[in-house]
Amino acid sequence: MSGRPGLRERKKQQTRLAISQVATRMFIERGFDHVTVAEVAQAAQVSVNTVFNYFATKEELFFDRAEEVEDAPSRIVRERREGESAIDALHRGFLDVVNGKNRKEPWLAARLRPFLATVDASPALRTRGGLMLAKSEHRLAQTLIEESGAPADDPTARVVAAMVIGLERVLVEELQTRVLRGDSDPQIRAALSQIGERGFALLRSGIGSYCTRASSA
Repeated sequence: MSGRPGLRERKKQQTRLAISQVATRMFIERGFDHVTVAEVAQAAQVSVNTVFNYFATKEELFFDRAEEVEDAPSRIVRERREGESAIDALHRGFLDVVNGKNRKEPWLAARLRPFLATVDASPALRTRGGLMLAKSEHRLAQTLIEESGAPADDPTARVVAAMVIGLERVLVEELQTRVLRGDSDPQIRAALSQIGERGFALLRSGIGSYCTRASSA
């Protein structure tokens, strides 16, 4: 059977994306805190109830890929290669992001600036961003427990997850600071690479081969 979603599911995905795109444009133009869900619904030509059928909160309208972002570290660990530790896999994932691997469009600060400026101007969005990192940390800890076969009450996975997401928080803050002040793409890449390489070196020295995927041979 094909893994492609059916027609009904594709229509739902299209509706969700259309609502999110309208909302994001309005939030960027007017500021997140100055746009109501009712105004988004009117602009998207749907009812308020329809909006809430797809998005539980107003913040989800803006962070429409929150689920994907929160799960990213866990997904990378789950999909790590044979003989690859959790930290090595996460380091590889970091390099892919910084170097723009597998992106259809160039990694440009100019594309991020309106989005990040909107987040910076809204206390609600800044709080939601922090919650996304907290959820990502919790998911990663659970994934590390499952992948390492450790007992549920083993603190190692929680400590490792906190360290990994702590580094991610530093990188996100550095990215936002540099994008908003107008640094060039090469400057931003260089700064993130320097922080990331130092951070992963420290993680590797402390965590080492933790949660390495065994070879099938």
